[in-house]
Amino acid sequence: MMRHEEFLSARDKLVFEKSGHGKRVGYGQRPVVLVIDVNYAFCGETPAPILESIETYHNSCGEEAWAGIAAIEQLTDAARAKRVPVIYTTGLSRPIAGKVGLGRWNDKLPGEADDINERANEIVAEIAPHEHDIVIEKTMPSAFFATNLASYLVYLGADTLLVCGTTTSGCVRASVVAGFSRNYRMIVVEEGTFDRGEASHAINLFDMDMKYADVEPLEAAVNYLQSVDDGVFDDRMPVLATAAPLH
Repeated sequence: MMRHEEFLSARDKLVFEKSGHGKRVGYGQRPVVLVIDVNYAFCGETPAPILESIETYHNSCGEEAWAGIAAIEQLTDAARAKRVPVIYTTGLSRPIAGKVGLGRWNDKLPGEADDINERANEIVAEIAPHEHDIVIEKTMPSAFFATNLASYLVYLGADTLLVCGTTTSGCVRASVVAGFSRNYRMIVVEEGTFDRGEASHAINLFDMDMKYADVEPLEAAVNYLQSVDDGVFDDRMPVLATAAPLH
């Protein structure tokens, strides 16, 4: 399904065909779903064309974001049905010493500091966290950088991260590389990722699939979750066992 072919040169195609990249990591036994930055800042309020949406939220990915949201909803529903943890990330809900908390974003993306919409870091309602989910606020691209994510995963005994969200070339990729570096099985759910740039989306999916993760279709990821033992995390996260069942 990946659309990388149109962005690769003839030389690139030959290199990756012969280099041995892209072997499969496969799924483990204890997965966690990681939903990265699916907030209004990156999605806009409605599925509007991107050039329209960025008039309100300069980081918006437009209509592609809302297609991704629909896929993420299916993925998180499948996880909750098996009592598999769902972890969300988003930006900080408050500024840190004015613009200082944004660090070098101030240099590279000055508009980041000017986006003061009150709902910017609110996770979109269609996939809003449930009471028993974990929400992590972060300031840098990787979900692991200066957060408790690694600690949570160690405590849970997780071995697989099903990653979705945005942007494919930014926070998703940074988080995937960081997770790979910690020896987790990284699975990127293709339909659940999105980016504001078509080329950057396609090439980063391809690049992650070649080196750091298995890029898998939504159907395969859902089927995998459905095969996971019921309540495998109940001992470590008892709140999952008492959560209200999905309707």
